Amino acid sequence: MNSFIARFFAAAALVVLGVAVAATWKTDPKQSKLTFVGTQAGAEFEGAFEKFTADIRFDPKDLASGKFDVTIDTKSVNTKDKERDGILRGPDLFAADKWPTAHYVADKFTAGSDGEFMGAGKLTIRDVTRDVTIDFTHQVDGSGAWLKGSARLKRLDFGVGQGEWKDTQWVNNDVRVKFSLRLDPG
Repeated sequence: MNSFIARFFAAAALVVLGVAVAATWKTDPKQSKLTFVGTQAGAEFEGAFEKFTADIRFDPKDLASGKFDVTIDTKSVNTKDKERDGILRGPDLFAADKWPTAHYVADKFTAGSDGEFMGAGKLTIRDVTRDVTIDFTHQVDGSGAWLKGSARLKRLDFGVGQGEWKDTQWVNNDVRVKFSLRLDPG
């Protein structure tokens, strides 16, 4: 009897470990993108964070065990405009010297229709933490998967806009964040 119980628990452990491995993903930084769209003087502009890490644990069949943990290097912001990038890194916007990273953690997920999902989490920028919901898809393709989605936020909710940048006349408060992460089995 003890031998049966030991084999049962060993088999159960292998099943649990198999699920955990299948749900853990490693981000391919060369193929992954984290971008944002803002509006300045009435015209949209796009920027990217060139350095970020994303630890992804996600299985569409086991949403309760999912977790996204993303750390963003705010100094790596690139809008292809040197002056704007300097202002974004500066003390009135990201204050990248004081707060060199932003951090997002989502651990509550719900399924929508047609392979769409919603994640609820907390985003911290400039030491200010707010709830942020993301909409995304998770598509497995052969050896890996793609995680693509977006979020909408208000920059002033995080203190990204001090001094003259609190005024939304020239820089809109609304920001769209977009991500496309290439995931390999972890």
